[in-house]
Amino acid sequence: MAACRALKAVLVDLSGTLHIEDTAVPGAQEALQRLRTTSVMVRFVTNTTKESKKDLLERLKKLQFDISEDEIFTSLTAARNLVEQKQVRPMLLVDDRALPDFKGIQTSDPNAVVIGLAPDHFHYQILNQAFRLLLDGAPLIAIHKARYYKRQDGLALGPGPFVTALEHATDTKATVVGKPEKMFFLEALRSTGCKPEEAIMIGDDCRDDVGGAQNVGMLGILVKTGKYRAADEEKINPAPYLTCDSFPHAVDHILQHLL
Repeated sequence: MAACRALKAVLVDLSGTLHIEDTAVPGAQEALQRLRTTSVMVRFVTNTTKESKKDLLERLKKLQFDISEDEIFTSLTAARNLVEQKQVRPMLLVDDRALPDFKGIQTSDPNAVVIGLAPDHFHYQILNQAFRLLLDGAPLIAIHKARYYKRQDGLALGPGPFVTALEHATDTKATVVGKPEKMFFLEALRSTGCKPEEAIMIGDDCRDDVGGAQNVGMLGILVKTGKYRAADEEKINPAPYLTCDSFPHAVDHILQHLL
């Protein structure tokens, strides 16, 4: 399947693929440098809602990753774009560190709910406030619906279970803007000028990274770092184009077989 493709762009997940919190995946910085010696364009795509793009970039630079801000496409950006398109005033259920990405958005007297990963805000009173807004007809915008993610102390609940709880309680359906939504990947590719069949995705989430990318026509490489668990590659159909140990191994494969 890959032999007839001309690879022009590589999309790379961040948390769990290049780093886990403040620790880089071993060899990831050097592997990225090797990838950049080729003609392919590299973009970084993330569902993280724990911090703003600026804070995320600072974290990556401290870990010695050669990444610029305009190469990062986040689900927070996608959520803000949708809020502006809909011209709504959101109740922002996101981590306080992510709020700078919504600077200038009117949030008083909310008539919409935007939900991401917000552990400090996922308690009964706040969720009940969101529940009541939704019952009154407010739209529910989910930045993503990941079931869980990887922290240094182990796996942790993602926003997905909380989004699903609100959907169930209010008999509504959230509009999801992050991975694995097709529009997320197409928007991330837009700045490269590449078609999906000219791109490959590398990530640790079989559904959101690999499944989502392959659903739009990209190839997907699943890495066994971050949130990966044994046999994840069997959970999606079609299966990942490749499953390998880590980001450096994925880069090795691209350099040896796809360029």
